[in-house]
Amino acid sequence: MHFQNYTTDDFFDEMFEAPGKVRPHYEMLAERFSRLSDEEFEEKRQAVDLSFLRAGVTFTVYSDNQGTERIMPFDLIPRVIPGDEWDLLERGLKQRLEALNLFLHDIYHDQKILKDNVIPPSYVLSSKDFRREMMGVDVPRNIYIHICGTDLIRDDKGQYLVLEDNGRCPSGVSYVLENRAAMRRAFPNLFPSAGVRPVEHYSEDLLKMLKHISPVQDREPTVAILTPGVYNSAYFEHCFLARQMGVEIVEGRDLVVRDYKVYMRTTKGLQQVDVIYRRINDDFLDPSVFNPDSLLGVPGLLNAVRAGNLGLANAIGTGVADDKVMYYFVPRMIKYYLDQDPILPNVETYLPSEKQDYDFVINNLDKLVVKSANEAGGYGMLMGPWATKEEIQKFHDDIKKNPRNYIAQNPISLSRHPTYCGELGFEGRHIDLRPYIICGDGIKITPGGLTRVALRKGSLVVNSSQGGGAKDTWVLYNQ
Repeated sequence: MHFQNYTTDDFFDEMFEAPGKVRPHYEMLAERFSRLSDEEFEEKRQAVDLSFLRAGVTFTVYSDNQGTERIMPFDLIPRVIPGDEWDLLERGLKQRLEALNLFLHDIYHDQKILKDNVIPPSYVLSSKDFRREMMGVDVPRNIYIHICGTDLIRDDKGQYLVLEDNGRCPSGVSYVLENRAAMRRAFPNLFPSAGVRPVEHYSEDLLKMLKHISPVQDREPTVAILTPGVYNSAYFEHCFLARQMGVEIVEGRDLVVRDYKVYMRTTKGLQQVDVIYRRINDDFLDPSVFNPDSLLGVPGLLNAVRAGNLGLANAIGTGVADDKVMYYFVPRMIKYYLDQDPILPNVETYLPSEKQDYDFVINNLDKLVVKSANEAGGYGMLMGPWATKEEIQKFHDDIKKNPRNYIAQNPISLSRHPTYCGELGFEGRHIDLRPYIICGDGIKITPGGLTRVALRKGSLVVNSSQGGGAKDTWVLYNQ
């Protein structure tokens, strides 16, 4: 197996700095894979796919009418990140999450950042995820975002940029753990000498954090994961994490609130729940306060939070920090709360709701990437240079009606990585990276994260819901 026909074209390639020239931190990997015959590689690839099928490592594509669940496509060539590069990412991600948590505490209390006009108040107060019901409510340890999945990309120069912060219910970490387990099975002799940092402690760190925000300290807290149920796209992950942590997985109908405390129905009667890792958005969490038609949540849950009887991860109201318009202001938050410059820059972003940006955006839709403020998973997005006239016209009309609901960015030439493409052999495919950050007693980042791959040639959309795949991500101790 070899890469002699592999071309980097004009893209930043993670593995090759020039055609035929492997970057230093990939040399060991390239040498080991060069010993594999095509037949051996294919055997390992099929064995990994079969193991995912047997383990039920799946996700759901809502818009797909071919079937409810799919196996996440997995590519055997891992992404490798040298230790010094990872150190920079760690510092930048910690800085960002620290600022976001200070921002959330501020806007639900004194709102100093709004009074000082660092962020125009209208942007925060008009966000559909700003929860006035949380004004003045103290959350355990003053932490709002306990689990964050920040998306990173690299441009054509190899510079890391933050694409967005996923601070509500970021999914995908189960694939990080399953991908690593699959690679260990496929290449048992490779890891001992590769110097790859482990990821297997994620579930342990997650449980430790959940216990850290428990309102009870005189007994072992009861922790549960709250799932929307089997039809949710990330249901596999909810079950996976509950099993890994040894905690209960519950749906809304399994819970009841009595005297401002949350109880779980069990065969032995009601059992109080102290901490919930919720995987349901605010809108559906408490039908007595938010969406009254929700059958997924628990009536009275917000009152339990207000009374200080429940630790909830992530806290209610974090979605306002996930609003894509708020992403524009994160560098200002870092400067305001920490008096620091951002370590990891944003992608250059325009706000159609700002006078100086409106005309530029509306007249250049065919050159820009436009995103709806509160969509995720690759939905609600216009890729201008590749869009049809009808698609561009639709966004043109929608932006004119509600400019607050959109941001626009220049297209970034995402870095590429060698990816197995069947009969085509190895070809470069665009990738991004979602590291997983846990904020409890300190901020911990699992080394690596989920490297997502746009499997369609030329595509920049890496989301699994849009046909993307994944790679194992190796962070090295050295280099």
